[in-house]
Amino acid sequence: AQQRQIFPKNDACSSSAQVRRSEPQLKGLVCIIGLNTTTNSYRRERGKKDEFLDVIYWLRQIIAIILGVIWGVAPLKGFLGIAIFCIINAGVLYVYFSSFQQIDEEEYGGTWELTKEGFMTSFALFLVVWIIFYTALHFD
Repeated sequence: AQQRQIFPKNDACSSSAQVRRSEPQLKGLVCIIGLNTTTNSYRRERGKKDEFLDVIYWLRQIIAIILGVIWGVAPLKGFLGIAIFCIINAGVLYVYFSSFQQIDEEEYGGTWELTKEGFMTSFALFLVVWIIFYTALHFD
C-alpha cells in the first residue's frame, strides 16, 4: 500500500541528494527551505480562498442592509418578506460566484458551502434593519 504525501517530494531532503555528507547543516537547511516554500504556497492559496469568502460575506451584509431598508419602506410583512429575502440573497450570490467569478465551487466545499457562507449573520442584519425601518415609518 502506498502512502499519500501531504507535500510534494523534495529531492534535496531524500537520501540521494547531491549534498556532500560533510555538510549536514546545508542539507538540513535545504530541507527546511523546501518545506517552507511548500508551506508558503499553501498559505498563499489558503489566503486567496479566505479573501474570496470574505468578499461573499460582506456582499451578503450589503444585500441585507439594502433589502432591509426596501422591505421596511415598502410595508412588506411576514413570511413573504423573509422568503423573498432568502431567494434574492442566495440567488445573487450564486450568480456572482458561478457566472461572474467563474470559480470552481469544489475548491470551497461545493455550491452549498458557498451559498450558506455568512447567510445567518446577513439574515439577522436584514431582520434588524427591516424592523427598524418598518417600525419608524409605519408604526401607529
